[in-house]
Amino acid sequence: MTTLDLIAWLMFVTAGFSYLNHRFLKFPTSIGLMAIALVFSMILLALGELKWLPGLEDSARAILESIDFNQLVLHGILGALLFAGSLHINLEDLAKQKWIITLLASVGVVLSTTIVSGLMYFVLDWLGIGIPFIYCLLFGALISPTDPIAVLAILKNVGAPKALETKIAGESLFNDGVAVVIFIVILDIATGHNEPSVLSITLLFFKEAVGGALFGLAAGYGAYRLLRTVDNYQVEILITLALVFASYAAAEALHISAPIAAVAAGLLIGNHGRALAMSEKTIEHVDLFWELVDEILNGILFVLLGFELLIVTFDLSSFKAGLIAIPVVLLARFIGVCLPIWLRKFKREFSPNAIKVLTWGGLRGGISVALALSLPPSAERELILMMTYVVVVFSILVQGLTIGKLVQRGLKD
Repeated sequence: MTTLDLIAWLMFVTAGFSYLNHRFLKFPTSIGLMAIALVFSMILLALGELKWLPGLEDSARAILESIDFNQLVLHGILGALLFAGSLHINLEDLAKQKWIITLLASVGVVLSTTIVSGLMYFVLDWLGIGIPFIYCLLFGALISPTDPIAVLAILKNVGAPKALETKIAGESLFNDGVAVVIFIVILDIATGHNEPSVLSITLLFFKEAVGGALFGLAAGYGAYRLLRTVDNYQVEILITLALVFASYAAAEALHISAPIAAVAAGLLIGNHGRALAMSEKTIEHVDLFWELVDEILNGILFVLLGFELLIVTFDLSSFKAGLIAIPVVLLARFIGVCLPIWLRKFKREFSPNAIKVLTWGGLRGGISVALALSLPPSAERELILMMTYVVVVFSILVQGLTIGKLVQRGLKD
C-alpha cells in the first residue's frame, strides 16, 4: 500500500466514523470515533473467527501493521497537537494556576510513576507473570501522561469553571513532555544506554526538559519576529506550520524534549504573537486553521487507537493484569492530585470537587500507547502493551463518558 493509499484509507474511515458518531451516537468526537473503531475491530475479529470473509481481517491487520504508530504519534503529529493545544492557552490564566500546574505536571507525574510501578510489580508477581522492576517503571512512566482533548470539550459543554479547564489543559500539556522525558531516561537505563547514577539521570532530565523549553522559546521568538514583518494570513499560517514541524525535528536531532519545545513555542505565539504580531483577520484564520488541524489529527489518532485492538496480542493473564492496572492507575492519579493540592491549599482555596474531577478527568490516550509500542520487542513489551491498551480504553470510554455528569453534579453542590 502506497502512502497516498494509506492517507486515503485513514481519511475515508475517519470521515465515515465522524458522520456515524454525529448522526447517531452524539458522543464527544474523540470518544465516539474510538468507540466505533473498537466495535468495527470486534466485528472483524468475529468474522475472522467464524471464517466469514477471511481476507477482510487479514487486510485490515496488514494495513495497521504498515503504520508505525509510535513514529506517527511521537515523531509526527504530537508536535502539532501540543502546539495547537498551547496556542489557545492564555498566559495570564496559566500564571494564576502556575504553581498547581507545575506541581501536577512534575510531582504528580513522578508520584504516579512510582506508585504504579511499585504496585504493579507486586500485582504481576502475584499473577505469576513477574517482570523486572525496570519494566514496571517504564509502564508507570508511559501511563502517567493525560490526554485532555475529550475532557475539555465536555467541560465547556457543561459550563465548568475556567480555572478548572486551565488546570486540566495546562497540566496535560506539560505532563506529556515530563512523562516522555522520564520514560526516555528509564528506557536508556533499561537498554544500557545510560548509567543509572543520580548525577547522570539528573543531567539527562535537565538537558531534555530545560533544553526543550529554551529551544522552543527561541524558535517561537524567531517565528514571532517574522510574523511582525508581514500582514498576510496565508504566509503567517505557513510560518506557524514551519515553526511546529521544523523546530520539532530540530529538537529531536539535538536530543532535547521536542514535546516541551512545541508547548513553549505554542504559548509564545499564542500570546505575544497573537497580541503583538497578528492582525484580527490573521488571528481568526490562524485559530481556525489550527483548530481544524487539531480536529483532523485527533480524529485519525482515536480511530487508530480503536483499530489497534486488531494487532494487540491477547493473553488472558495480561488482560487480567490490565484490569487490575485500572484501579491502580486511578489510585496513583488520586494521590498524584491530592498531594499537590494539599501543598497549595494553604495559599489558595480549591473547589471541593477539584480532586474528584482532576482524578477522574485524567484520561490516558495515544501517547501512552505510542510509548508502549516504542519498547524493544520482548515478552515484557507485549504485556505492557496489553495493560496500557486496557487502561486507555477504560479511561476514554468509561471516564470520558461520565466526567460530564461528575462535573455537573459538582456544580450543583
